[in-house]
Amino acid sequence: MPLDGPALQRALGPAASDGLDVVHTLLCRREAGAFQRAAKSGEDLVVACTQEQRLFLELNAETEGAPGVQERPIRFVNLRETGGWSKDVRARPTTLTPKLAALLAAAQLPDPEPVATVGYRSAGRCLIVGPADAAQRAALLLQDALDVSLLLTAPGGTLPQARSLPVAAGRVTALTGWLGAFEATWTSTNPIDLDLCTRCNACVEACPESAIDFSYQIDLAKCSAHRDCVKVCDAAGAIDFQRAPGETTERFDLVLDLGVEPLIGLHQPPQGYFHAADEAQLVSAALRLRGLVGEFEKPKFFQYKHKLCAHSRNEREGCTACIDVCSAQAIGSRRSENGPEKGGISVNPSLCVGCGACTTVCPSGALTYATPTPAHQGRRLRTLLAAYRQAGGPKLAGDAALLLHSQGAGVQLIDALGRAARTEPAVRGVPARVIPVDVFHTASVGLDLWLAAIAHGAAQVWVLMTDEEAPDYRAAVAAQMAVGQALLDGLGYRGRHLRLIEARDVAALDAALQGEPAQTVAQPAGFAVQADKRATLDLALDHLLAQAPARPVPEAIALPAASPFGSLQIDTGKCTMCLSCVGACPESALGDNPERPQLRFTEKNCVQCGLCVVTCPEGALALAPRLWLADGGKARKQPRVLHEMPPWACVKCGKPFGTQKAIEGMLTKLAGHSMFQGAALERLKMCGDCRVIDLHTNPNEVKITDL
Repeated sequence: MPLDGPALQRALGPAASDGLDVVHTLLCRREAGAFQRAAKSGEDLVVACTQEQRLFLELNAETEGAPGVQERPIRFVNLRETGGWSKDVRARPTTLTPKLAALLAAAQLPDPEPVATVGYRSAGRCLIVGPADAAQRAALLLQDALDVSLLLTAPGGTLPQARSLPVAAGRVTALTGWLGAFEATWTSTNPIDLDLCTRCNACVEACPESAIDFSYQIDLAKCSAHRDCVKVCDAAGAIDFQRAPGETTERFDLVLDLGVEPLIGLHQPPQGYFHAADEAQLVSAALRLRGLVGEFEKPKFFQYKHKLCAHSRNEREGCTACIDVCSAQAIGSRRSENGPEKGGISVNPSLCVGCGACTTVCPSGALTYATPTPAHQGRRLRTLLAAYRQAGGPKLAGDAALLLHSQGAGVQLIDALGRAARTEPAVRGVPARVIPVDVFHTASVGLDLWLAAIAHGAAQVWVLMTDEEAPDYRAAVAAQMAVGQALLDGLGYRGRHLRLIEARDVAALDAALQGEPAQTVAQPAGFAVQADKRATLDLALDHLLAQAPARPVPEAIALPAASPFGSLQIDTGKCTMCLSCVGACPESALGDNPERPQLRFTEKNCVQCGLCVVTCPEGALALAPRLWLADGGKARKQPRVLHEMPPWACVKCGKPFGTQKAIEGMLTKLAGHSMFQGAALERLKMCGDCRVIDLHTNPNEVKITDL
């Protein structure tokens, strides 16, 4: 592939190694000495090849005077398949330099800060669930490494005569937990107790209907009432047709499910659970299960700030975006819980698989991704775009497309596309302007980072999803992209900037990566991505608004329902100014006025969670997704009055309290009630102080309701 060492050195600046003016070919073998010389320098080292990563690490370990990887990490970046072998690069070699400069610049960034971890402990106690023959085959693969128990789910098959493994029979009614902490519950209706059965086979021979097989379970559909099996059984109580169905609950570290339908039907099942519906899946699961004995840990992928959560308050439920999207069922509601942090959500870190979809759909920033943090990811994207722009010059500065992809199937598909571009004439490969960006999970990067990337000069942000991602993730990312694209369209930026690419093969990906760049900002932003999602969104929107091609800018941009921005519509005919919505709002978007009955609203703070809507007793509120841009976007940052009413004046002292509409409505509803007649009704027109004075002044008129 064409490499221009001096151009890369100029693009990367003083930090670039002096060796960049030398292009190495077949570095991993023929010129391994060049690597060893670089390794001995002790400086930060980036290897622009991933094919022979293992060889380079071994060479470093064997090179005298070279620091170990613990002292000086060696970073690897793939320049070849990600664009060096594409057809447009061969046609126009100079277009490759900006991408290579971007990838090399990002590769030199420091690693993310370490985060807290979640621990698992497994002693290897494994439950195999399924038919007898399949369970027995699985046990043969595992019993030398694990403590195996069998749970037979249906008659049929054969158990060995030797009772070497614990065996039970029944129907699984519940299976919960994770690696090292599974809890299985099953109900047994089999008349034969497998713990008592000696497997003498007398019952098999005695049964005239052949209802008993060598799994030692009875097919009750074939069985009649003659009970010859009971007569010949020598083990007391082993066969009992009168035995009530028994329920058993036991704990296991691992579960292997051999049923046709999985017991845990999640796209992201908990770690330690494996479903194998055929022999190939069984072998793969067995190999992984054998290694799951001991202590393990994974990152705690998320951070949760309860005070920002818009899910629930006062036992009312608002935003449920994170709960709905979680494919691992790791997130639950705390709507009805009491305590210092009542309401909100709970996230089980042991079940969390790190997809990050919850952080993408969270409108308030209560959930943020931690591995890496948004600030680290934002720095990486900004570095890529800045290096690309610096190396590309005026002609290429604004055409970069970021391709976010997973570190698993995404990397494999892009590598396959790069290799195919060398050998298949019809395959074009990764275009020079498309910069692949690997992430732990594609659903973990959302609207704040997408818009920040556009503000920093990206023409487009694409997200590649394969079979790895759950359907819920696709829907959530697509909905968020619709919001972002509506914002950019409303500001006048031409073209399609945000796109979800669903590709399962090279041909589909190759076709999806072609096309012209969309319009981006004339001047890239200089802000850094913040830890707070809303703060990053505000910075990105301010810059996109300042650079907006549309003139004049529209006063408001209508947005889809998934929008984290919007207003409130109020039916003033229904509103009584009870202000219950103010107490329900978790973001301080709604407020009152201590001086007079007013409902105030700061649109910038509203996350469209809907808590105010479900709290309003009169049904007077409705969400209105939009981005309000009046006064250059300043109006949305200032509180405005949504509704106000004249106050009710105390009939005794004239002090204002409540509203005329609220007091008049209360008087109308209670006027016909027997307990509110005469003085009792009149007291409803008084402020709190005057009501107490009147009660003491006229004690003979005190009613039960007054007390």
